[in-house]
Amino acid sequence: MLKPQKIITSKEELVKILLKNRGIKEADREKFFNPALRDFEKEFDLPGITSAKRRILQATKNKELVIVYGDYDVDGLCGAAILYLGLSIVGAKVLPYIPHREKEGFGMSETGLQFAKDQGAKLIVTVDNGITAVDQAKLAQKMGLDLIITDHHLPQDIKPEALSIIHSTKMCGAAVGWCLLRSFLSKKDAEDLLDLVALAEVSDMVPMLGVNRALVKAGLEKLNSTKRVGLLALINQAGLTEGEINSYHVGFVLGPRLNAKGRLEHAMDALRLLCTKDPMKARNLAKLLGETNDRRRQLVTDGLVLAKTGISIKDEKIILTSSDKWIPGITGLLAGKLKDEYGIPAVVICRMESVSKGSARSVKGVNIVEIFRSCSKFLIDVGGHPAAAGFTIETSKIDEFKSSLQKAMEKVKFDRSGKMEVDGELALDKIDKSWVEALDKFEPFGIGNPKPIFSGNAKIANIKTVGGGAHLKFKADGIDAIAFSFGGKYPNLVDGQSMGLAYYLEIDKFNNTEKLQLKVTDLYELSGNTISQKSL
Repeated sequence: MLKPQKIITSKEELVKILLKNRGIKEADREKFFNPALRDFEKEFDLPGITSAKRRILQATKNKELVIVYGDYDVDGLCGAAILYLGLSIVGAKVLPYIPHREKEGFGMSETGLQFAKDQGAKLIVTVDNGITAVDQAKLAQKMGLDLIITDHHLPQDIKPEALSIIHSTKMCGAAVGWCLLRSFLSKKDAEDLLDLVALAEVSDMVPMLGVNRALVKAGLEKLNSTKRVGLLALINQAGLTEGEINSYHVGFVLGPRLNAKGRLEHAMDALRLLCTKDPMKARNLAKLLGETNDRRRQLVTDGLVLAKTGISIKDEKIILTSSDKWIPGITGLLAGKLKDEYGIPAVVICRMESVSKGSARSVKGVNIVEIFRSCSKFLIDVGGHPAAAGFTIETSKIDEFKSSLQKAMEKVKFDRSGKMEVDGELALDKIDKSWVEALDKFEPFGIGNPKPIFSGNAKIANIKTVGGGAHLKFKADGIDAIAFSFGGKYPNLVDGQSMGLAYYLEIDKFNNTEKLQLKVTDLYELSGNTISQKSL
């Protein structure tokens, strides 16, 4: 039950409440709304940069081939593009390498190192990987390859041997790579790469406060005026408008398209799109990525049906499901959807003949990497972040691993109620489009600074379904409202009925017109004068 709360009646009050809810003090208000990169010099000046810069400039002078070793997700792809483009500016002879998800897996592999050796390279610079590659670093050394590691993943107790390690868990991998580049690029050249940094930061779901907020805020400005033909083609293919791209568009529209190739096939086409200067090639690649993303979406839809079959969580604190019907590239997406639906950490394994691959997504308060490492005797390798991880496992050990995970989770306490955190209740008769403009100042949204969500009661009218009956459209106290995927949930809903709502406030742009709209995320019947809904 929600207790009655004070109704927000002015934009000034709205801004104050939102800042308070995000832990932003009044003294830090200006820095929050207008973060400046110059305020984060200490975060950018990471240990290891000086020695890495020296070796890279030596390689450039001696015309040595430098391999940029990236990854197949948006962070690793944007990081590879940033280093490839940035090193090219200073005259380095550089070649990017992206591992194949299914054939090589995450991070450096013997295949990748052999590729570097065969190309005649003497230096490898990683981005978004390498901090746990202890054995691979030893192999690189045996092959006569110098190694510079730039990464943001959680390290193990033993670090790899490398010429230089540049590491920070405060930002994404591409941003760590950018920190290296800015040490020898001009200010303009470094800042011109921030559009790619923003793509990586948002897609990798880093906390959107402090240094990350500054990077993404500046990066979105660059993205909205980008001259990169690949990004322009991707924006056009996705049906977006340059100049209006925000964190949602990056995280849920552009990011998935860049990720799709690496999930289903090989990610090199996504990297080619980011780096190409040929408009025709860019259009063809953007079309290809869009089509691949459509296939990825269908695979996830079908896979989720299978994943949910037979799940019975009862008192369990973690879900683990496996199948040979999935591909490794969608296990993380399936785990994320299961986590969201059931409110507990989820592990999804693509079961293969001898060695299987899995992904996990976790909830607030559960560091899934630490949980996995407590069960590491069953795993071949594991890596990731507190909220997301990937691993490989001998197929014969999956059942033992599941039992061990469940035992490890018995000791962990976390909130599994699935409560939705709302920012407050708005006086719907007071709001207009200018309130959305006030909310837009809080962009970019993300972890630590979620898009503001509100709740309250409203009288429903003009009820109809749209999208083939899938969605519910109506007016709430006279304001247009849309509830996606609610088309069949309330067949007995009638005009004039009072309902409880949870919603985002936004502007609906259609046919050159703009209207205030409530994007409803929850709709529930009222019980007396209070709201009864388990998700709130």
